[in-house]
Amino acid sequence: MENIFSHLPQDIIHQIFSRLSLRQVIICKSVSKTLNAALSSPAFTQLLAATSPFPLLALRPPHRHHHHHHLSPSPLLHLFDPAANKWLQLSLSFLPYPSAHPIAAAGGLLYLWADSPASDSNKSLVVTNPLTLEHKTLPQLGSAWSRHGSVLTDSVNSRVIVLNELAALYYSNSNNAWLKFSSNLPSKPRSPILINKSIIALCDVGSPWRSQWKLFICSLKSLQTSQPWNTLEKHEWGDVFDILKRPRLLKGFGDVVLMIGGLKSSFSLNASCSTILILKLDLGTLEWGEAGRMPLEMFRIFQESSKFKVFGGGNRVCFSGKRIGRLALWESGENGKEEWRWIDGVPGNGDGLYRGFLFDARLDASP
Repeated sequence: MENIFSHLPQDIIHQIFSRLSLRQVIICKSVSKTLNAALSSPAFTQLLAATSPFPLLALRPPHRHHHHHHLSPSPLLHLFDPAANKWLQLSLSFLPYPSAHPIAAAGGLLYLWADSPASDSNKSLVVTNPLTLEHKTLPQLGSAWSRHGSVLTDSVNSRVIVLNELAALYYSNSNNAWLKFSSNLPSKPRSPILINKSIIALCDVGSPWRSQWKLFICSLKSLQTSQPWNTLEKHEWGDVFDILKRPRLLKGFGDVVLMIGGLKSSFSLNASCSTILILKLDLGTLEWGEAGRMPLEMFRIFQESSKFKVFGGGNRVCFSGKRIGRLALWESGENGKEEWRWIDGVPGNGDGLYRGFLFDARLDASP
């Protein structure tokens, strides 16, 4: 296969492959180095640039101890295509870094933590489009940020926010430097999301022996003020935070926040869960509704696994649990009808607690 393509002129290869869908192009890129190069060239990506984004679920590689990064093989990004029910992979070996850790994506761009070649103690965030092989390295940050900060991105101006309870770093294409703001949250923000020019996060304001979750909101405009965060609450919500065990947030479609957790069977301190619930908060009306609940036969498998991870957003949420070996996927259709299914053949090993993020592959995104 390799030989055929190495003798063909590029424009012939481009003509042949320009009839394919973006899905097929990604599959072809992993066939050979020659094809990967030809299908990443600007001339080809412009031919296909009008294709609509191709929604995928990306896995984050398992955490490896940072001393072993020089042993890590050339990194692969594992992607699940929910429409075709297939796993795909993209090589990240074009990046000039000994190790790169994909963590987030927005607008067709992928964000990775990379070790600075010169020193272990510094990390950089790298922005890349793995389909066009273009990349850009953002100004360096101390490695504490990569260990403890949450990375939030959106497609407006390629802005990036790295957040912890004490500070927020803000980067956008227009300022090309990290701006630092103090954050002053009551506890480490859990699963913060960037939605409609605001950051929303869950914080535990309870006591050491009993969690009490509240939503905190900070508009990007108020980042530079001395008190950027406000609690987002309404008296009518009642005990919405008391019914969920270990809640976390994902970004829904439009102005919708998804809150996901185990549904407690009672209000007692160590209540067991009866299933996993997906609630939705409409930021326009500030009203909660139910978006989904995991079917019992699926939840039984999660019940034995005390810890679970949640990732995704929009109309797709993925669940992984220790030693389950596959992922559960919730999808909601146009009509609000929800569907639950298993995703098998998850690549890689580890304890089965997979983490990930949504990646809308597109050719017209440039870092």
